[in-house]
Amino acid sequence: MEKVRVLVVDDSALVRKLLSAMLDSDPGIEVVGVAADPLIARDKIKQLNPDVLTLDVEMPRMDGLTFLENLMRLRPMPVVMVSSLTERGAEVTLRALEIGAVDFFTKPSSDLANCFAESAQEICAKVKMAARTRPRPYTQVQKIDVPPRLSADAVLPRSQSPGTRGSTRIIAVGASTGGTEAIRVLLEAMPPDAPPIVITQHIPAAFSGPFATRMNNCSAMRVCEARDGQPIQPGHAYIAPGGEHLLVMWDGAKHVCRLHDGPQVNRHKPSVDVLFRSTAASIGAAAIGVLLTGMGDDGARGLLEMRENGAPTLVQDEASSVVWGMPGAAWKLGAADEKLPLEDIAARLLVLAQQPIAGARRAAS
Repeated sequence: MEKVRVLVVDDSALVRKLLSAMLDSDPGIEVVGVAADPLIARDKIKQLNPDVLTLDVEMPRMDGLTFLENLMRLRPMPVVMVSSLTERGAEVTLRALEIGAVDFFTKPSSDLANCFAESAQEICAKVKMAARTRPRPYTQVQKIDVPPRLSADAVLPRSQSPGTRGSTRIIAVGASTGGTEAIRVLLEAMPPDAPPIVITQHIPAAFSGPFATRMNNCSAMRVCEARDGQPIQPGHAYIAPGGEHLLVMWDGAKHVCRLHDGPQVNRHKPSVDVLFRSTAASIGAAAIGVLLTGMGDDGARGLLEMRENGAPTLVQDEASSVVWGMPGAAWKLGAADEKLPLEDIAARLLVLAQQPIAGARRAAS
């Protein structure tokens, strides 16, 4: 296979050096150039014709958002944003994803060398995945110690006697790469009295709060970052905080959000599999499961558990996904009843929410 040709754009000489060395260490990637600001990058894109751009969000002479907007309007190409772990960095990065950036990774304010070394596998995977996307208009390999991949068992054992509780549908949604925009499309189409929605999006801790605020501003539903013990109510959407697993639990009278500071599951925290497993156990057939665009397979097995417990399940189709990893894995596993374009999912969820809940009367008796 041909190497993915990358142009690194960052105003920090140190970041350019470290990021370039880390990317070049992957045999599937070649850094063809670097640029200290967007104006230099503009010329190098014409000269080098890279496959992927890594772009810092804050740079001199022209900020990253303005440059990205012009790039996506005039010459759409895969872009992976390099963000700081700050509230400002979160806001800019979420805006960049709206404009058309494929994905992002974060850099700390110190100890860059260790950060890039520890995150090398993830960053290289994001860059290579970005090269396979179709953006919309507007090495001697360094050995990386990878933590063990844990299943949802590490947080919540699978229930041996799941049941259907409650008379109200609850929609559980999982997403990763491309998911911030997919979730926006979904929530914008929901009416203010829609069934409650619980959401796990792979996102850093500093980003989940600003993301929930952005979604609240664009949706007729009330959207918030989930809090431990928070009752789950119609017309509300609850987004998992970055760095904590979101579970749905039955407290004897109602369903509530529970946050769990357990280990990473499928190398993610929050994990979609954890959300789906808790939903399968505590809601059963009254739930509806949705798996949107994302890299990897987190959520596929959890969605299958939901389906096996009687819940209707959907996945986003390949054509409308930025990355058809998670939904594709679920579809191949037989975890989904239906495969739909993103723009059709909200309407289908509302139809499913009106259908009788199988087993609800028996479980309530």
